[in-house]
Amino acid sequence: MTTAVRKSLCVDALLSDIFHCFQKVPDPRVALDRQTISFTDVLMSGLAVFGLKFPSLLKYDQGRDTIDRNLLNLYHIGQPPSDTYLRERLDELNPRFIRPVFKKIFAKLQRGKCLEAFEFLDGRYLLPLDGTGKFSSSNVCCPQCCKKEHEDGSVTYYHQMLGACIVHPDQPNVIPLCPEIIQNGDGAQKNDCERNAAKRFVENFTREHPHLKVIILGDGISSNAPYIRLLEEHKMKYLLGAKPGDHKSLFATLEAAEVTEYHEISDEKGFLHQFRFLNDVALNASNPDVRVNVLEYMQTDPKGKETVFSWVTNIHITKTNAFMLMRGGRTRWKIENETFNTLKNLGYNLEHNYGHGKQFLSTILCLLMLLSFFIDQIQGMTCSLFQAVKKQAGSFQALWEELRTLFKYATWASWEGLYRFILSGKKFNTS
Repeated sequence: MTTAVRKSLCVDALLSDIFHCFQKVPDPRVALDRQTISFTDVLMSGLAVFGLKFPSLLKYDQGRDTIDRNLLNLYHIGQPPSDTYLRERLDELNPRFIRPVFKKIFAKLQRGKCLEAFEFLDGRYLLPLDGTGKFSSSNVCCPQCCKKEHEDGSVTYYHQMLGACIVHPDQPNVIPLCPEIIQNGDGAQKNDCERNAAKRFVENFTREHPHLKVIILGDGISSNAPYIRLLEEHKMKYLLGAKPGDHKSLFATLEAAEVTEYHEISDEKGFLHQFRFLNDVALNASNPDVRVNVLEYMQTDPKGKETVFSWVTNIHITKTNAFMLMRGGRTRWKIENETFNTLKNLGYNLEHNYGHGKQFLSTILCLLMLLSFFIDQIQGMTCSLFQAVKKQAGSFQALWEELRTLFKYATWASWEGLYRFILSGKKFNTS
């Protein structure tokens, strides 16, 4: 296997790009005395915590004295902060200053022609949106926390985010975009929610990526009139789950229609794929002006087990594209499995409380975690050296552990040098 490195998209280049972006982030304490540790060092240190998959900020701080040289060489950190100072400073930063970094890295991916493999239908890309929790507590809270009041008088405080990533049914990796944080503003009386976050996401996405054509994927909750109107207003295509129990009027129309299109095919694995669809029907009786196309699909496996799915879309459905639309709709699960589950279970520790803070700490740490995930996904797509190292390690958990060990006990001039040492199979004496 070749172990070529794409210089513009390797981890060394991406971290350098992020470093330069972070240099433009204004220090929240700019009006105070000059800080001993630069705010760029603070941001890059936060990124290093997740890049090296430290299970806590304390673990990062405990090993800091032995890895300062590598933090400088590989993360451009001149003076690493302690875990306490790191939390204190990150807590002060408004999350909006992190958004441009995601756009910068995405633009590099575009220029590197990496999006071409994700093109799905008519030059469009599949973009699922979904919410997930990132913090929950019965006693720790901040002004941005949403809260749920229980019947027994107790309160649960929580943060959530609306995640987004470009996916493809044939690609194992995903391309994450900047998420929309679900949180309350100071003094908010009503909880922020996924629907409001989706509206903000669509507006931010169309502003930051005005020429990127996508097909928004969503679950059954998203196939409602206000959301569909929002997507239509922004000239977006969509493919949204629609359950018969939630759309009785729509499926009654489908059943009563004198003419519905029907299509079926069998594949080489013995699966039968059956499609029924109808174009240009009202979403429901309350919103007759919202016109959608409805696709119903049933899969029968070789043992006779039947599985049924259904979607609404503003893409005209034909026998030619019905199978592709089905594949696109079913790819929505990648945001749950390939994104959220990875962040929760493969070393990123999405739901672990690295620190909540009094203002923005929880959100900033989440964004830095996702930036680290973004870098790793790019390596998985473009760097055969990283792919070879991962294969040799056997699992991500084993790879992260080996990287932390080598990061601690030896000095490295570059990530490429560190990866090539691992791939060489040489043993490093840590005694």
